[in-house]
Amino acid sequence: MNDIIKQLYQIGIVPVVAIDDPKKAVPLAKALVKGGLPTAEITFRTAAAEEAIRAIVAEVPEMLVGAGTVLTREQADRAIAAGARFIVSPGFNPEITKYVLSKGVAMCPGTATAGEMEQAMALGLDAVKFFPAEQNGGVEKLKALAGPYRNLMWMPTGGVNTKNMLNYLSFDQIFACGGTWMVKKDMIENEQWDKITAICQDAVKTMLDLKIKHLGINCENAEEAERTAKLLCAAFGFACNDTDVSIFTDTALEVMKFKGRGTNGHVAIACSNVDRAEYHLGLQGVSFDESSRKTDAKGRTTFLYLQDEIGGFAFHLTRN
Repeated sequence: MNDIIKQLYQIGIVPVVAIDDPKKAVPLAKALVKGGLPTAEITFRTAAAEEAIRAIVAEVPEMLVGAGTVLTREQADRAIAAGARFIVSPGFNPEITKYVLSKGVAMCPGTATAGEMEQAMALGLDAVKFFPAEQNGGVEKLKALAGPYRNLMWMPTGGVNTKNMLNYLSFDQIFACGGTWMVKKDMIENEQWDKITAICQDAVKTMLDLKIKHLGINCENAEEAERTAKLLCAAFGFACNDTDVSIFTDTALEVMKFKGRGTNGHVAIACSNVDRAEYHLGLQGVSFDESSRKTDAKGRTTFLYLQDEIGGFAFHLTRN
């Protein structure tokens, strides 16, 4: 995936914005950044789109700004001149797609059928919009299409919201979801920036789906681990599962057969996507131990330790 698509993949959610007053673009962008979503697709459904993009690019440089509902070359030129880093269209227009790509700008055309997806792939694209998502069969349709199109990624938009978003993002060929639910026009018009921030924060929390998976207890050696595990199992009626490096008592307590990471042990935090969790925790100042990273065949992170201990425990992220 190219750098822009990779950034959108890490962020996970792309707010789709229709704005009438360009003066409200900057406070809106700041509300999105504060809410943990430093990106937006500013749609050319309104006359203010170009000026809004230009204002955000100038005053909120941490925002990854794209232009949406781009239907013509003229709109593409205006969006790119204003500073849009990516272009999104509702449908697949080969002429506009090729034109944007010729400008060296990331293009994410809308697709709804296998034929449109194949045409996009023929132009060298590996990431497209799926629109309107819910009306076109939702995530189940994309899972069906994934068989022949294993190298294609989608950004579903249309009918996506906090309630169904995780169903989409749990499928590993979806790089992000687009939506309007956190940037409704009435909230922008009424300058409800705190409300927008809160909705974004809730969306990020739902997307990451962070939860404690298990606690690891350090022991000096296998003998101490066996004694500790037997005590836990006898006291609480847990079943023991012996592995090469540890003994699991039930599924939530792991007794290590050696002095593992952390002064006292480790805590495993499960999440829907480790790369996204790393990105969003990084926005809060959390750092990670790069040497601990494990990835799958597609290069996506499956396991990663935080750099610092908390309360004498090392913490690592792992995929649900």
